[in-house]
Amino acid sequence: MAREKHAHSVQPTSLVHQAYLRLLGDQQPHWEGRGHFFAAAAEAMRRILIERARQRASLKRGGDMQRVEYDEAQAKSEPRAEDLLSLDAALDGLEAKDPTMANIVKLRYFAGLTVPETADALGLSARSVNRHWTAARAWLHREMGGATIKSSNLPA
Repeated sequence: MAREKHAHSVQPTSLVHQAYLRLLGDQQPHWEGRGHFFAAAAEAMRRILIERARQRASLKRGGDMQRVEYDEAQAKSEPRAEDLLSLDAALDGLEAKDPTMANIVKLRYFAGLTVPETADALGLSARSVNRHWTAARAWLHREMGGATIKSSNLPA
């Protein structure tokens, strides 16, 4: 969310609140540890953002569009709804191939965790997280046609 434009439809606080409500629902969850909680939270945030992207992409012929001034800096840093949907589809494929890499992408990209935080959450070494993160980004880039989510939107 730190790399999103300020007028983004989901503010970080709102996203966290929505994810929290989804995680708790009507029942008391049982977390197996910190890593389990972060994985569930990242998945909840991913689903919320993907639902918003699908909703924006489904508007046809200018439905709720508003006229705004073009800002080239924002255009370069903000992922489009189509890009998020493409990332979601590629991430589903990565999850089938290597669940660990998919979890790392979810924690790094959607939850915004650093490498050490991701390593701690998953019980891996920071070096392993870096190796998986590099491989996952390359795999996603290839699966998404070499375009879409700009590297400036992915944490280093």
